[in-house]
Amino acid sequence: MAVKKIAKKIVAKKKAPVKKVVAKKKPAAKKIVAKKKAPVKKVVAKKKPAAKKVVAKKVLAKKVVLVKIVPLKSKVSGSSQKGLKQFRSYEAKKGEGYMSKSQLNHFRSILNEWKAELSQDMDRTVHTMQDELTSHADPNDRASQESDMALELRNRDRERKLIKKIDETLRIIESQDYGYCNGCGEEIGLKRLEARPTATLCIDCKTLDEIREKQMAG
Repeated sequence: MAVKKIAKKIVAKKKAPVKKVVAKKKPAAKKIVAKKKAPVKKVVAKKKPAAKKVVAKKVLAKKVVLVKIVPLKSKVSGSSQKGLKQFRSYEAKKGEGYMSKSQLNHFRSILNEWKAELSQDMDRTVHTMQDELTSHADPNDRASQESDMALELRNRDRERKLIKKIDETLRIIESQDYGYCNGCGEEIGLKRLEARPTATLCIDCKTLDEIREKQMAG
């Protein structure tokens, strides 16, 4: 017997229900709130401290006293020295050296005449004073006369010292060292020597010497 194949009923499978794909709602876009920029702080430039004025201290410089050296004025002839007679000023010849033999003789002659005049003046004064002392019998006149005599004696003492200085100068002439400054060794100069034949310092050294003496005295 033919076996009848049992035809299997093909049961159509039910299609699985299609799930509705629900579109997911996109999350609401967050509003991007622009952050407010922090207010820019104004950078206030710091004021630089006012620079202190540097006051330069004034250095008080010591005053330098300029000594104006005034050359001695000498006349064409003669000298202002007491007892020294007028004489003709020496005129050096062209090319003649300083303190030549002729110049030394010139000053030797001046000094010898000066010394002789001072010695005569001293003798006259002594004789005059002796005569006046005997002629005044009145005590008041005599007292006044003695006061005058004391003054004259001081003058005579100065003249004796001057004569001594003249003798020393004559010895310097003989040694041929005459006419040169004892302070700096420079020439004293004919004009100065004619004004003061016993000078041993040039005008510059003499002026400085006098300034030092005044400072020590003051």
